[in-house]
Amino acid sequence: MSDAASQDECPGERHIAPGYPGAVHVHSLRSAEELQQAAGQSYLPVIAEPRADFRGRLALQTLGDAVSLSEARTTALRTFQTVRMAADSGRDDLLLFCVHLAGSGRLLQHERTAELGPGAGVLYEGRSAWDLDIVTDVHSLLMQFPRHLLPMRPAEITEGCARRVDPRSPGMRLLSGYMGQLHLLAGDLSGEQRHDAGLAAIELLAMALRGAVPAVPGEQSAGEVLLGLMRGHVRDHLADPRLTVAELARRHHVSVRHAHVLFGRIGVTPGAYIREQRLLRARAMLSDPKHDARPVSDIGAAVGLGELRTFERAFQRQFGMTPARWRHEHRTLGPGTP
Repeated sequence: MSDAASQDECPGERHIAPGYPGAVHVHSLRSAEELQQAAGQSYLPVIAEPRADFRGRLALQTLGDAVSLSEARTTALRTFQTVRMAADSGRDDLLLFCVHLAGSGRLLQHERTAELGPGAGVLYEGRSAWDLDIVTDVHSLLMQFPRHLLPMRPAEITEGCARRVDPRSPGMRLLSGYMGQLHLLAGDLSGEQRHDAGLAAIELLAMALRGAVPAVPGEQSAGEVLLGLMRGHVRDHLADPRLTVAELARRHHVSVRHAHVLFGRIGVTPGAYIREQRLLRARAMLSDPKHDARPVSDIGAAVGLGELRTFERAFQRQFGMTPARWRHEHRTLGPGTP
């Protein structure tokens, strides 16, 4: 592939690309190992199996705190995430939407296969195993963002994974064009404008997906809307030690009993949901190199678990090891390692 193979950078080099406006981080890749490392640092740990001599280029830029957009050019390869990798990644909330500008392949997730060609789009999620097999040189755009930002019901999101979004549909044509222009122009936008542009892209994605996702029985009730607001509030206020079930109910003008009824829709108590989200956030922080210098006690306090022993006991019950051991084992493996 001429664009991917003609790069003169050193293998695995990561730098600010002179050919792009603004701070776009570029990985020039010449092996499967370098691709795995770049993927682990940028979005999810993967296993990569090139079909022949591999060449690739990944240009990544952030759009606010939660959304990022990357452009990839690679030779033919297969990448996949196993069930165990999905469980260990700490990115249960991550969604990815890929627009294939050129090349062909297929994505498998949830026992569905999406056949991909030029202009087609596909959604997949970080919480489940997936398998992306690219049979030709490929040029694509990839948007990644947390699940709660997509204004669709949880069942609709899962049902929408690994379904080909027709490139001829008006929604997909609009979204594809917008993502391409956003990648080119994001470096010229202010931080606030990039944030707003990222959210606009997700709104366009929801519009495109609604034409491709089969109808899920049942309309979204007022209870589902309220539950979504409460879950979002929890994720946004994990650092607040005053976040309790009673405070969550008070903030949303419902009784504690009704809060339990709402969270029962997703098979969990509100207290367990708050604890789980705190521990997932702590696990992600312990796995992130930028937090390596922070003591374990600081990580606990950052997710609202200020008493170290309480944090350690809860973490061990949830993940089978102490926070310190998780950090040691994860950092020993390094990013991108299966």
